[in-house]
Amino acid sequence: MSINRPSNPIPSDQTVRQRLLDRATELFARKGYASTTVREIVAAAGVTKPVLYYYFRNKEGLYLELMKEAWSRFDTILESIPNKAGRVREKIIRLFDLVFCLVLEQLEVARVAYSIYYGPPQGAPFFDFDAFHLKFHKVINTLVEEGIRTAELRPGDAMEMTWAVIGTCNLAIELEICHPEMGVGREGLTRILNLIFDGIASQEGEQKGERG
Repeated sequence: MSINRPSNPIPSDQTVRQRLLDRATELFARKGYASTTVREIVAAAGVTKPVLYYYFRNKEGLYLELMKEAWSRFDTILESIPNKAGRVREKIIRLFDLVFCLVLEQLEVARVAYSIYYGPPQGAPFFDFDAFHLKFHKVINTLVEEGIRTAELRPGDAMEMTWAVIGTCNLAIELEICHPEMGVGREGLTRILNLIFDGIASQEGEQKGERG
């Protein structure tokens, strides 16, 4: 059933809106989407139900806005790196560092996303996580293909190289979400990626890197 917004408009206040997003994120991460009620969200945010309805219409709208904001920032990172000058190795490592930092900054949002994507259905409205996974893969694969074409990376299967570096980033992220005590951190992720690139770099590419 759709919920109408209050007849008396509530003044726009970004701090209230953000507080609703923050408290909802904490509750979704701790209790799960299905088990979290609108009453709990507004109580935690210190507002009334009409305030939530004014900004997001309902719990489903709040959840979708939370996901959209997080993935919009992720998308901005993906768009910002490929056309920059520099070696492919540096661009991929920089991209992964930015993504990793975003996850650390939005760790509770990441937990919610992972629990809904990988876990049992929770009745959350559909959000196309796959579109972002596919775009992430495409961006990295395009960079790897560029590296092979320019002889920075040795000849080989671009898809396998792509999975090697993406898998490393995904594992580092999942450790932070599920087992932070085992996390490798930003510096550890960079070191591991450099080990992989040492293995797939061409001799010519290494020489160019040394000269650069």
